[in-house]
Amino acid sequence: MQIITTHQGTDFDGLASMIAARILYPEAIPVLPKSVNPNVKAFLSIHKDMFELSRPDDIDMAAVTRLIVVDTGQWNRLDRIRELQKKPGLEVYLWDHHENHCDMDPVWKCQEPIGANITLMIRAIKEQSASLSPIQATLFLCGLYEDTGSLMFPCTTVEDAYAAAYLLENKADLTILRTFLQPAYGQKQKEILYEMLKSAKRKIINNYNVSINITEITGHINNLSLVVHMYRDILNVDAAFGIFVHKETDKCIVIGRSSTPDINIGSIVRSMGGGGHPGAGSAMLKSVNPTALKEWIIELLKGNQESSIRVFDLMSYPVNSVASDTPMHEVEKLLREKGCTGMPVIEDGKLLGVISRRDFNKIKNPARLKSPVKAFMSTNPITITPDKSPMHAARLMVKYDVGRLPVMENDQVIGIISRTDAMRFFYDMIPE
Repeated sequence: MQIITTHQGTDFDGLASMIAARILYPEAIPVLPKSVNPNVKAFLSIHKDMFELSRPDDIDMAAVTRLIVVDTGQWNRLDRIRELQKKPGLEVYLWDHHENHCDMDPVWKCQEPIGANITLMIRAIKEQSASLSPIQATLFLCGLYEDTGSLMFPCTTVEDAYAAAYLLENKADLTILRTFLQPAYGQKQKEILYEMLKSAKRKIINNYNVSINITEITGHINNLSLVVHMYRDILNVDAAFGIFVHKETDKCIVIGRSSTPDINIGSIVRSMGGGGHPGAGSAMLKSVNPTALKEWIIELLKGNQESSIRVFDLMSYPVNSVASDTPMHEVEKLLREKGCTGMPVIEDGKLLGVISRRDFNKIKNPARLKSPVKAFMSTNPITITPDKSPMHAARLMVKYDVGRLPVMENDQVIGIISRTDAMRFFYDMIPE
């Protein structure tokens, strides 16, 4: 007997990958864990008859010869199927898009870091030229959109986007997606979020705003990940962690969310035995001190910056500058010759301002081109230090609508970083 299964707390990507595996392995039986996400439960309450799903209790484990696991590579995440772990001769086939350590010793695997696990399955379905029904395409797109944040999470790849287009070509219904991808947010979630916000504190770690919150919970609470996501958005921090203490079971649930690629949540929670993506992840730990757990996260954050590139690595130097009494027509000539859009104005080593091509729009009378640059320069310029990240530089440029930032150290201009320099970084064009 061949069976297909996925992780407990099954999300749409897990369910979609199980149904996709049934297309690839038509003799296998999909076995759905007892614990599924509320959105998946709502979807199955209407569409269950369209999919042949069994429960672990329906299966004679002694008869299983092949186990096909999707969207996880760890035995402890399976529901009542772990007894197969020690079965002699069991063949394990693995489909997983996480970078987590796999402890299943599969005889065959497809394990690649990609936005959604269903994307890996769609690749194989396309290779086999298998056909999809509209409801299958819809379910698969639910899984893809849920795990990639509708193609907006940092983990999203080009292949995810192509897979989404393929599913839309196969008549995936976006109306159904809109109905079932709405997160369930009820009174319990509101109460937990309220408690978190009452005790919220921000902390600067490696130039990023982070909040780590310890909150006690009782009973089973769904969608804690949504609570952490909202908590991060309300506090407007770069990353947020919720440590949910469940005293009844002596467990701590860690859930993290990040809005910057420099803080890799998946990497952090993998250190704790959990899993996830750069922007989101979770772990469950037993018999741990939540305060010590918080300190552990802080230490991991301190050493977790995804990129070691700093402003110093990207800035241009030596800096082309002008004195405050330089006539505007000479400044115009310098900008043209140097091929830049702006320059700092420096007098006796002190930064007085910045002049840019936009400042020339203030000149209505050509005779005023003889005036000194200090009459038109922008004073109180926005600056940055060399140890800051390219993301920090980009945020300053966007916030203050400037095209360049003088780089300051010990009150001296040591370089300048432009919008173009920052964009080179974000598009992987870092100079050697």
